[in-house]
Amino acid sequence: MEIAQNKEGTAHDHPFDQCGIVIEGEIEMFVGEEKKLLRPMETYFIPAGTKHNWKTSVLSAKILDIVVKQS
Repeated sequence: MEIAQNKEGTAHDHPFDQCGIVIEGEIEMFVGEEKKLLRPMETYFIPAGTKHNWKTSVLSAKILDIVVKQS
């Protein structure tokens, strides 16, 4: 997924786990009460049912986002 600079998502949650890695740029991730600025090769994990959001600032971001659904 490619996200332009100065963009912000909408807080939401999912009934499944989600994780990913930053490929290029920077992205600020909000997971529950935690806020973290992520740069290339840094990862994130979002447990099922946890509110989360993201925001870019002066840099755009390219991330690989993975959804982990239980069968």
